[in-house]
Amino acid sequence: MSGFGNSAGRSGSNAGTLGIASLVCGILGLFFLGIVLGPLAIVLGYLGQGKSYRNTGAMPAFIGMILGIVVTVLSVVWLATSAGTGLVA
Repeated sequence: MSGFGNSAGRSGSNAGTLGIASLVCGILGLFFLGIVLGPLAIVLGYLGQGKSYRNTGAMPAFIGMILGIVVTVLSVVWLATSAGTGLVA
């Protein structure tokens, strides 16, 4: 129970894992379930960056967060344009 209430930054391995998970969600979101995986990549990327940009998970987390933003925007645009034409499956 020592992990509860800890306001310190994420540990290196935890931040690295969140960064890699964000990157994977961002890449997979390009191909399927973008409306779900895009926001997930954004959240995981934000959490994976931690308080410092010097940790090992910062770059994959940043790239995953950017991919998540791109995937989310593309998914919303696709849903908005296909809703008017009846192409939503």
